[in-house]
Amino acid sequence: EHILTNLNQVGIKNHLVKRINMREQLVQLVDIIPIEFIVRNIATGSLTKRLGIEDGTVLDYPLIEYCLKNDELEDPLISKEHIIAFKWMDGSELDFVNKKIRRINDFLQGMFRGVGIKLVDFKLEFGRTEKNGKKDIILADEISPDTCRLWDVTTDKKMDKDRFRKNLGNLVEAYQEVAR
Repeated sequence: EHILTNLNQVGIKNHLVKRINMREQLVQLVDIIPIEFIVRNIATGSLTKRLGIEDGTVLDYPLIEYCLKNDELEDPLISKEHIIAFKWMDGSELDFVNKKIRRINDFLQGMFRGVGIKLVDFKLEFGRTEKNGKKDIILADEISPDTCRLWDVTTDKKMDKDRFRKNLGNLVEAYQEVAR
């Protein structure tokens, strides 16, 4: 909620309408685009395994990767050409989303860096809306330690779900530390 509210204040429209209580939010219904947008600032995870890049390599500029949202196919990596050829998005929509992604990345990097956390990589999803005949594409997913890789800025301690994946310590404590 905190992240989505702040993104909205800097011009990134998203699906959050309001908080209902500590565990529930009201969100705008969207037609989800079947693409996961992966933003990488530091090489780790599947990127290092796929390409043999050294884990922890800081990238000169953010890398945006695209995966088809399909659990049965294990969210395969796809290209811009796939997205356009299979009409999941047209070229102007993809350009629009890529610009929003870069803006989101800049904002999140600054926000996390301000509290001593490196934003290593994260996943975003977008959806289409229509209101009063006007069509729009908005951010339509959570942004949390479940969808981000977050490392302590000085120690590189993992503060995200990699703690669970790699048995690196208490996941709940790490999430609480990020929230603080």
